[in-house]
Amino acid sequence: MPSTIWRRPRNKSCAAARNRVRFMNADDRIRAGRRRLAASVLAAWTLAMAGPLAPTPATAAPPPLRIDLDRFDAMKKTIALPDGVTLGYVEFGSPMGKPVVLIHGYTDSARDWVPLVPYLSKTLRLILVDIRGHGISSKPECCYARIDVAYDMKLLLDALHIPSADIVGHSFGSIIAQTLAEYWPARTHSVVLISSTALPFDRPTAKDGKPTRPAFDFRTPILALKDPIDPESPFMIAWWGSPTPVDAEFLRRQRGDAAAIPARVWLAVLDQGLSGADLQSTLPKLKAPALLIWGSKDPIIDIAGRQALREALPTARVKIFDKLGHNPFWEDPQGVADVVNDFLLHGS
Repeated sequence: MPSTIWRRPRNKSCAAARNRVRFMNADDRIRAGRRRLAASVLAAWTLAMAGPLAPTPATAAPPPLRIDLDRFDAMKKTIALPDGVTLGYVEFGSPMGKPVVLIHGYTDSARDWVPLVPYLSKTLRLILVDIRGHGISSKPECCYARIDVAYDMKLLLDALHIPSADIVGHSFGSIIAQTLAEYWPARTHSVVLISSTALPFDRPTAKDGKPTRPAFDFRTPILALKDPIDPESPFMIAWWGSPTPVDAEFLRRQRGDAAAIPARVWLAVLDQGLSGADLQSTLPKLKAPALLIWGSKDPIIDIAGRQALREALPTARVKIFDKLGHNPFWEDPQGVADVVNDFLLHGS
């Protein structure tokens, strides 16, 4: 008697899916492959970033915000510049005080400075600006190179009738501050460069004489972004991570602002303002007094980038905050403010 062979019943839905794949044309398969690759890269990046950027345990309280976030958002004004760009900005401090322009970084907004502002001297006139493409400012189709954004800052000074100002910049904002000081030195009294560099943000590093990927590869997941951007996605949560606690509602609003930036602007700033930027060739033009600030745990600006900037600006003051990350003025606003106040009021 022949043995009976048991066969697993065929799943019709699985069979139908296989048939659909079988009859996909070449272009469809390429597009599907690209989607799977982007998803896998994004997942891998998020897992990689979970270590260095994950917050410390919730038992460690973040520094309290001393500015109501709703009130801050309601204070924003706009100003139209002659180049066709409209900028959002907020003012704090003394209207008659020494003017200080604070320039935020990539995908941030003027709210970037909310943790720091209450600790800065009340004698200063603080002007917090949304750079083009960010916050409530214009989001034009083109022109996001560092010189374009620096020219906006020059025109803002013109519009506010400010002959010269101290310029504080963070990350990409520090590159804008450098550029303003290089090309319009008469308008720049001093610069405070936080989390800055003299090397391209996305440059390859070298290992055993061979080029490698950057230690922090933010370009790959950004290339995968599509509108509408989800502010609560794993990428956005990792993008706004911190090695020490930061106010959760502040970070939620920061993610919301960043998600409101069209993906095309994320890419335009990345391609025109950050990727491959030649920063060293123009740094000799920067003659203004400078203060350089970094967090020792910054995952974006590595030691080589810091050292290159220190060598280019040998007379600059330097402060490195131990165990802080890319946004040290969120993590220790009092400590950063003490250093900045001393420089602006006594050292520059």
